Amino acid sequence: MNMSRVLAISVATLLSQLTQAQEITGKFHGLVEITATNTSEDRSWLRQGWGVARFDADSDVFNVSRAALTGRMDFSSAWSAHAVAQYVPDPDHKLGFTEAYMHYQPLAQGYQFSSKIGGFYPRMSLENPAFGWSSPYTFNYSGLNAWLGEEVRTFGAEFELKRAARRFRSKHDVSVIGALFKGNDPAGTLLAWRGFVPHDRQSVFNERIAFARVKSLYTPQLRFQGQYVDPFSEVDGRFGYYIGAHWSYLKRHNLRVYWYDNNGDPSAVNYNTKQYAWDTKFWSLAWRSKVSAQTQFITQAMYGNTAMGPRRGVDNDFYSWYVMLSHTFNDYRISGRVEQSKVMDKDIWAFDPNASFTQGITLNVRKTLSETWQVGAEFQFIDYEAESRPMAYLPLDLNEQVWRVSAQYQF
Repeated sequence: MNMSRVLAISVATLLSQLTQAQEITGKFHGLVEITATNTSEDRSWLRQGWGVARFDADSDVFNVSRAALTGRMDFSSAWSAHAVAQYVPDPDHKLGFTEAYMHYQPLAQGYQFSSKIGGFYPRMSLENPAFGWSSPYTFNYSGLNAWLGEEVRTFGAEFELKRAARRFRSKHDVSVIGALFKGNDPAGTLLAWRGFVPHDRQSVFNERIAFARVKSLYTPQLRFQGQYVDPFSEVDGRFGYYIGAHWSYLKRHNLRVYWYDNNGDPSAVNYNTKQYAWDTKFWSLAWRSKVSAQTQFITQAMYGNTAMGPRRGVDNDFYSWYVMLSHTFNDYRISGRVEQSKVMDKDIWAFDPNASFTQGITLNVRKTLSETWQVGAEFQFIDYEAESRPMAYLPLDLNEQVWRVSAQYQF
């Protein structure tokens, strides 16, 4: 059974027990984003093409690029349930959950303990603190966090021990975090056969994500791998884990450090779904500073390795980083981001080149019209290279210029 379904049943059982004993209070919020964008001539990877822009010639110029609904139900002073449901139009009108979990946080005088159980994002990103794991700075996320939104999700339990500054008359908030999970075995597939791509599309539970028809997957060595990824499926039966630490100084400077290891068995394969377990592990380091009351500096870097197949036939190192500056004045926010990502092919399978290189610049301006409405415009330049493109009789390099105008409504 799919791991996300097992967790859904477990959470539903716990909810049933809690609702019988407690008075419930709930809060719900929603967001709808309407986007006008220039479409790429290159078919999007979401439609098994070689383009790196989210929307292509088969997309409408005007789209509801995302609609989301978040819900929180409080069962007691310690227990609450959280969920985020999302609709996206591409490629085939997908509706599902991006997060659904129970949260336990009892009252405490000193050190604060809390835990989550269900499906949720690891809290590595400082770029995505807004509604439903979106970004208040740019419409399209960095390639680093776009990949986390595609292929990385925790289906298990996370535990946190926090030393809050206000409880110890200190200037420092410190947290230590650890998690055990299953159901994230194929993470790394898109890095190998597509690479990092900056965009804003988040995967929902039980979703299958396509990528270009890579020729090497028709060879005997890789014939059991599908031309797609089921990122949140369980293949090898092993538990993965991550550990992290958060530090904050006077709420002005924030640091997050994580080590992630899905503990995948690269030789394990599900022949029915055509999915391998990838051995994927990486470091993530994120930093945010308030330069002034109006200006923020944000950066994040990731370095790791991912491998699959007998004798690690596909074996890739990777890194990704971005630097962003964001400034607010009156009702406006202006943000700029530069980024670079690289996948380095380490294996000896010459018939399956995985190396790719992505760099980009993103400029965004937003204006808040009211408590519910916000409008903005964004320009994005993406320079992308992939050694698998010449095997499909395409140029090694692809440049994309993406213009986007969006209106967001929150309720």
